[in-house]
Amino acid sequence: MVFSMTNAVNNSIVAIQRDMAGMLSDTEVYMTHGNGTGAQMVDPLGSQGSVILSGDGRFLFAVNTGSNNISSFLVQQDSLMLVDVAYSGGLRPNSLATIDNFLYVTNSGNAAHPSNVTGFQVSPDGYLNQISGGTMPLSAANAGPGCVVISHLGHKLVVSEKTTNALSIFQVQSDGTLLLLKIYRSIGEVPFGSAFLNNNLLLVAEAGPNALSSYTIAADGVLNVISDSVLNNQKATCWVSVDPKEKHAYTSNAGSGTITDYLINNDGSLSVVGNIGSTPQGTGAPLDSAIDKSGQNFYVLNGNEGSISVFKIDENRHLSLLQVYKDTTLPQVGAQGLAVL
Repeated sequence: MVFSMTNAVNNSIVAIQRDMAGMLSDTEVYMTHGNGTGAQMVDPLGSQGSVILSGDGRFLFAVNTGSNNISSFLVQQDSLMLVDVAYSGGLRPNSLATIDNFLYVTNSGNAAHPSNVTGFQVSPDGYLNQISGGTMPLSAANAGPGCVVISHLGHKLVVSEKTTNALSIFQVQSDGTLLLLKIYRSIGEVPFGSAFLNNNLLLVAEAGPNALSSYTIAADGVLNVISDSVLNNQKATCWVSVDPKEKHAYTSNAGSGTITDYLINNDGSLSVVGNIGSTPQGTGAPLDSAIDKSGQNFYVLNGNEGSISVFKIDENRHLSLLQVYKDTTLPQVGAQGLAVL
């Protein structure tokens, strides 16, 4: 299944069936029992990762930015069951990350409530319990978090901050609490979507220069730049997904209607392979993206038309468009988030 979120005032998740070839059909809608913003704009939450799956695929988590909470669903064979709705620990939650039985959310905040990242323990049944002492401030009250990601090797948590142009790095401790390790200035301005590889390589999409950068992260949180803002000459480069073999990364460039294919070299450096339109005419505004675990298909939400584009990933990890699925029931403008099971 493929999952996305309406972000309507009465927020809901759409679950779309996919066949063996990755093609989409048949949509079911599940209320989150929370509120979205209802904003009629492309990328209303300014984030990557507003809808995610647990590592084992048993649970789906989604932010309700308008009501400051998180919904937890049990993923059944071909449906969802709402388990819990929990306060996010701040205002305007917009990005999620999970590891083991922990879930973390970034809260954008406002003038009276600073930006933060808050941790939860996820019960075996999918209930969310806020971790005592599990809320940490970001580098500034108005940090503008864009994405939170966690490395599976070393349990490093990184928040990209669009307003401060910073990368805040935390250690995930054994009880789920966070220890601030370092705050770095991003190599490129407006760091947005991020992804961790299994070798602790960190990729960060940068909306300022429209580029992708790569870093290594040490045990003490020290970042070392490998590739410095590799430009793609596109517009609004904000989201990034990595294929399961970790040989290619794909950025969504909402302003130019394209996906950029980056080669991840053995040393972690990056190079641009090419660009492809998210729709046949290149009129889509691609936002959140996801790849199925087999690495067969790449999916991307077109934020200006409420459709989802399906690509085949060939043996060379290049993309070819298979389908633009329009019967999603998502709003034409205002949807956000994408996850694939």
